[in-house]
Amino acid sequence: MQPAFVLVRPQMGENIGAAARGMWNFGLDHMRVVAPRDGWPSEKAVAMASGAGRLLDQAMLTETMAEAVGDCSLVLATTARPRGLTKPVLSPEKAMALAAERIAAGERVAVVFGPERAGLENEEIARANAIISVPVNPAFASLNLAQCVLLVAYEWRRQTGEVIHEAREPGNSDWANAEEIAKLGDHYEERMEQAGFFFPEHKADSMKLHLRNLWSRMPLTQADVRILHGVLRQMVRWKERG
Repeated sequence: MQPAFVLVRPQMGENIGAAARGMWNFGLDHMRVVAPRDGWPSEKAVAMASGAGRLLDQAMLTETMAEAVGDCSLVLATTARPRGLTKPVLSPEKAMALAAERIAAGERVAVVFGPERAGLENEEIARANAIISVPVNPAFASLNLAQCVLLVAYEWRRQTGEVIHEAREPGNSDWANAEEIAKLGDHYEERMEQAGFFFPEHKADSMKLHLRNLWSRMPLTQADVRILHGVLRQMVRWKERG
């Protein structure tokens, strides 16, 4: 299950379509649309949605926010402005963590986004259990509807454990294994010993240890290892020719 994203009185079909794209980018497809200004269905929304058009085809259309969130036990309202209402104010990250927790417990969750010009009314925010506040520049706090949807959808994706926070791809070569790295170290140590690099003698062991640590610390592919062996061989040949 996933949260329903509720667009309340959206004013531009383009923004509805862009919101659909943002949702589908992060695997969300449960959209609810409340009283769109320009009617429904919207040709402009369909054109902007591109590959996410099915979200619009399957979207729930209602006249009021109350209808759109009536089946949900957790309602989160996005707003950039303090409203003087006593409610928990959550970051998008915290809000989506709470949403994931409640959905895992079998509950229904709605995330509500207001119209582009003025946002949600106080009466609509009063229906929410908590507020989502994006930490934006206070001198320019207004977010485009689709941007806000995209941001919250990304946080949902993060909370469901589907974000890879770091990846290193070896390209067209496999990663070098420990034995290959060790042989590379042997090669360099042998040649550098012959060149008199490890001087003075009482520091040689420490220098060799640091060199070994350097090789093991580097994320080398098999192709990298071959190149480094080749560099050293060529330097030796060049010296011998001289």
